[in-house]
Amino acid sequence: MSTEMKIDTWLTDMDGVLVREGDAIPGAAEFLARLIEKDRNFLVLTNNSIFTQRDLSARLAHSGLQVPENRIWTSAIATGQFLNDQAPNASAFVIGEAGLTTALHEVGYTLTNTAPDFVVLGETRTYSFEAITTAIRLIEKGARFIATNPDATGPSPEGSLPATGSVAALITKATGVTPYFIGKPNPMMFRSAMNQIEAHSESTAMIGDRMDTDVIAGIEAGLETFLVLTGSTAKSEIERFPYRPKHVVNSIADIVDRI
Repeated sequence: MSTEMKIDTWLTDMDGVLVREGDAIPGAAEFLARLIEKDRNFLVLTNNSIFTQRDLSARLAHSGLQVPENRIWTSAIATGQFLNDQAPNASAFVIGEAGLTTALHEVGYTLTNTAPDFVVLGETRTYSFEAITTAIRLIEKGARFIATNPDATGPSPEGSLPATGSVAALITKATGVTPYFIGKPNPMMFRSAMNQIEAHSESTAMIGDRMDTDVIAGIEAGLETFLVLTGSTAKSEIERFPYRPKHVVNSIADIVDRI
């Protein structure tokens, strides 16, 4: 694939690319402004299932970044869409926050702990032993197990926090059942996002800060991939992986002129 391919649509990760611990990364505001100025198709993608699109738009605005609600695509929304496609108007027991429960309500799902069709695990800051126990027992009784994303930890100013993948591993250990993960690195997350904005893989790029989620999912979805070095992956770590991003840049600021 030519390095000078015409890119009509831009997908970008949020944490580590546009913001870091609540602060805008230099160049992010200019990147977003250029997308709007050039009337480019774009979406901000995140595995974070805690917040709704409105919540995330407001949080980004607080950091000085203007991203309309309809330009944000979360693993919670992708999960709701997947479940609606697989089993419309079914039921689920949910461990998660407003981003996930809202997404499931909007596709017509009933949230219940009585014989649900699915157990759906998302990210939350208040995992409860009682809820995890309920999830285990429902899965043992036949509920199908879905998780919004496989991230084992999440960032915070104080250090790492246990995330969806860690709790999923606990439930899997107890039940012997592995969940189907919807978010990155599942390329389904990208395909659902591109379908939402009628984009085509041949002219779409993905910008991310993680080799094991953003880059590999972008490659598997057939996208042009950019790795920025402002987040989780250091330049020295790239060689560990058996695949490569198409481009490695210091930060989002280095991509502004590509738009």
